[in-house]
Amino acid sequence: WYQRRVRGLLKNSFLNLFAQEKKKKKKNIKNSKKKKMPKKKSLAPTVYVTKKNNKLIQKKGKDEKKGKDENLTKNLPKVSSALFLRYNTQLGPPFRIILDTNFINFSIQNKIDIVKGMMDCLLAKCVPCISDCVLGELEKLGNRYKLALKAARDPRFERLICQHKGTYADDCIVRRINQFKCYIVATCDKDLKSRIRKIPGVPIMSIATKKYTIERLPDLD
Repeated sequence: WYQRRVRGLLKNSFLNLFAQEKKKKKKNIKNSKKKKMPKKKSLAPTVYVTKKNNKLIQKKGKDEKKGKDENLTKNLPKVSSALFLRYNTQLGPPFRIILDTNFINFSIQNKIDIVKGMMDCLLAKCVPCISDCVLGELEKLGNRYKLALKAARDPRFERLICQHKGTYADDCIVRRINQFKCYIVATCDKDLKSRIRKIPGVPIMSIATKKYTIERLPDLD
């Protein structure tokens, strides 16, 4: 009798354990189903449809716009082949010097001959260049700047033809400097000087103590 009793108890305990394990497995399966699975990224672009004036309008998703922006290449400014770092290899005698309107006026006020003063400053042959817009500015100034206009029409000066509209000389000079690196700019205008200093390899000539001075010319530094 005792042995039968023990066997019955053992059977009941094993059955209880087996039932508990089954319950645990079922709970685990339910919990795993409840967990959210990570969304897979679709290869197709997301399209949002909106109504406006009874017309369907399709809008592309943000992900596609970001991808397009990343693929865009930035337009970098082209570096001139005349430059070796900041050294301009195209500069050399005879020096071609673009004259600004105020440089001609200040030269007359300080009683400096333009061609002679340039040759004394650079110790080489110089070719002063004057553009159509500089002559146009001097003509607009009237009789007060008659001497400056007469000096600008000197036959020794080389004439540069302008193809732009208007007679604003500063933009014309900056545009010409960016295209061709063979010029020195002669000016006394502070704003124009600050604009030219941002362009590498372009020397600036100005007036100081009734003489011409040059800056950013490597051979003379």
